[in-house]
Amino acid sequence: MESSARREEAAPLTPREIFERLDRFVIGQDAAKRAVAIAAHNHLKRIQARRMRRQSLIKKSNILLIGPTGSGKTHIARNLAEILHVPFTTVDATEYTEAGYYGKDVEVMVSDLLFKANHSVEDTQRGIIFIDEVDKIARRTQGARNGAGSRDIGGEGVQQSLLKLLEGREVHVPMNVTQAWNKSDFVQVDTRDILFICAGTFSDLHDFGDEGGRAMGFGADALGARRKEKRISPKQLVDFGMMAEFLGRMPVMVQLERLGESDLLRVLREPPDAITREFKELLSLDDIELEFPEDGLREVVRYSMARGLGARGLRSILEHVMSDIMFEAPERRHRQVTVDAGLVKARLASLDDVELNA
Repeated sequence: MESSARREEAAPLTPREIFERLDRFVIGQDAAKRAVAIAAHNHLKRIQARRMRRQSLIKKSNILLIGPTGSGKTHIARNLAEILHVPFTTVDATEYTEAGYYGKDVEVMVSDLLFKANHSVEDTQRGIIFIDEVDKIARRTQGARNGAGSRDIGGEGVQQSLLKLLEGREVHVPMNVTQAWNKSDFVQVDTRDILFICAGTFSDLHDFGDEGGRAMGFGADALGARRKEKRISPKQLVDFGMMAEFLGRMPVMVQLERLGESDLLRVLREPPDAITREFKELLSLDDIELEFPEDGLREVVRYSMARGLGARGLRSILEHVMSDIMFEAPERRHRQVTVDAGLVKARLASLDDVELNA
């Protein structure tokens, strides 16, 4: 694997180049992709300036992604890492606790990245850490917010512990992720050039923006639709339970919209790694020609939208629809199979939402 440091000797990718590459794999969310592309470009320039030992005023461009389930938060981060050719790891914020308590210390997430970088400290220090479910580490109670009651070790305590990583410090991280408790085997990693991308649904805030609350009475649907277009302010995030110091270290705040039916239909068909392309390739190895008419895919999309699963649920739904076909494929060579609306409806009629595991 070529070191990411050597790639940075060339001119960094422009925001447009990053956007265009993201656009191939990420459907919709143009505003979010533009914001992420600008932040990534500035991040590359900051690293380049530091490598050339130039004094620079450029601050870290850590990113906070806010959006509903299945809107593409993880997908954007993962594809950004591939575009920049840097190590990437995804962690769940709910697994961590404040140092000294039972649970993972935040330094373990850097250890995860070190593992993904094949234990290359140089590459680790230019990687991307994606912290999901960050809204779940908001202050949990009013008592924790004003200093009363028990210590909030999994909420505010985790935010406090993350501050030094987000800002950039030299930290000692365990070499072995499975034995993070064993401090006898560790390595020093500088997090100043690690890009942190945090993501959360912030469900109530995302749905109703600045105005808050649910619309009721005559015209409620129209009013609710307008409210969903409102942007979330830092003050709302602080009121939600996020520390102002934490938000201050996430200067790029990006809000993703809920994907509509046309967007989800494109997700199924257009990206180079679309699941329909994957199924066609799999069945072509059994000499089966697979077709996905638009009416069948629309049924898949509507089923996902009705359950609020977004793009994340599409694979699980289509896997269920295709299960019988995949089971019988080796015995049905030299045939054409069409996954139309009738077949999709029949397969989804008995599907339990729990089976989707989305």
